[in-house]
Amino acid sequence: MARNPSPRMRKVNELIREVVADAVVDLKDPRIGFVTITGAETGADLRHAVVYYSVLGTDQEKTDTAQGLERASSRIQRARGSETRLRYTPKLEFRVDPSIDEGIRISQILADMAGEDQDDQADQEDQDTQDTQDDQDDQDDD
Repeated sequence: MARNPSPRMRKVNELIREVVADAVVDLKDPRIGFVTITGAETGADLRHAVVYYSVLGTDQEKTDTAQGLERASSRIQRARGSETRLRYTPKLEFRVDPSIDEGIRISQILADMAGEDQDDQADQEDQDTQDTQDDQDDQDDD
């Protein structure tokens, strides 16, 4: 999902995303887990489309879902061809959406950094408390 498509292509991409998402819900393949269709990118000739998806679950469940979607792609393409009202029904290719995993990774990094900041603040407060006590002890000695 790297290009900046024209307004018409954005509409076509969104239409394909919606139609495929509806079709995936209707699939009865037990390999397909909890899938979210996150986007679609259609080629300029409208004959090919890359459909991006995310899956919740273990690595095995993700692999099974990928196999199930690939196996069902021609069925989805055939069943939903009339819904798109396009001259050509694009050949579908399914890919895992990398932005989901990247977002999770960034969130984890930010959470780790926030935890380090809290630890640093606690250490600084402990040091300030110790310095204050040392200053009071020095004044008491005078």
